[in-house]
Amino acid sequence: MLLLYILYLVIGLVILVAGAEYLVRGASSAARKMGISSIVIGLTVVAFGTSAPEFVVNILSATKGATDLAIGNIVGSNLANILLILGIGATIRTLRVKEGTTFKEIPFALLAITMVALMGNDIFFEGGGINVISRIDGIILLSFFIIFIYYTYGISKVSGEQEGIKMYSWTQSLTMFILGLAGLTIGGKLIVDNAVNIAILGGMSEALIGLTIVAVGTSLPELATTIIAVKKGHTDLAIGNAIGSNIFNVFWVLGISSIIRPLPFDAHGNIDVLFATGATFILFITMFVHKKHTIQRWQGVTFIGLYVAYMIYAIIR
Repeated sequence: MLLLYILYLVIGLVILVAGAEYLVRGASSAARKMGISSIVIGLTVVAFGTSAPEFVVNILSATKGATDLAIGNIVGSNLANILLILGIGATIRTLRVKEGTTFKEIPFALLAITMVALMGNDIFFEGGGINVISRIDGIILLSFFIIFIYYTYGISKVSGEQEGIKMYSWTQSLTMFILGLAGLTIGGKLIVDNAVNIAILGGMSEALIGLTIVAVGTSLPELATTIIAVKKGHTDLAIGNAIGSNIFNVFWVLGISSIIRPLPFDAHGNIDVLFATGATFILFITMFVHKKHTIQRWQGVTFIGLYVAYMIYAIIR
């Protein structure tokens, strides 16, 4: 039975990632046909699309009451985006980072994960009776998300960044969009249901499943985007995608999730949040080590090593 649950979970991940890809392609093509600029599409449809797997898993987790899975998914995805995805990207080619990313977007990502630690420890900071990321916390997170979107839109207008969009017919665009939504819904439900079943049957916590299998699975769109971008030489896009996803995950995904249902925060999760915070801080420091504003191959290998060490620790724990 356990193997069957694992099989369904893997199938769910495949369907989820494929759904996100179809949703982005169909919606981007349709938006372009309606005359919406490439910049706006890149900042909305594509950006939301790469975070769609985390979003769907978290919404379904929150409605099902699997709150440990929801928080674990976000923290685990953020760790994977920095240590695993950027690590793999850097081993393929040295990643060159824009100065704006170094001094604005990476610190913004650090602020995001720090806020998770602050909002999740009510007992420590306020002497409250329970640790919970409340609906008010969710509204605050969404407010920061709006600020980030406004900032990003302003930067894109100044820099003139463009998002290459493949065009399809209206029928193809609509079909892709509908298939994408269906894939996200079906895949997300398979993941949440079977992750909970695995946790119960295998004696593992929902948090562990969220931090490992689900987190890596929902980060596959970012991994694919990063590898393609690096091979094409767009290394700034690779790091921007990973950092942007981390900001989306906390301010948008976790914000919406906690509004739907307040998320109890297990104090043991502080260790994982600390790891994620540390990884983001290490990324920031890396920008000033040896060659400034770059992530070199040896640093990428170090990132991957740190991620493997964390995974081993999380499983043993």
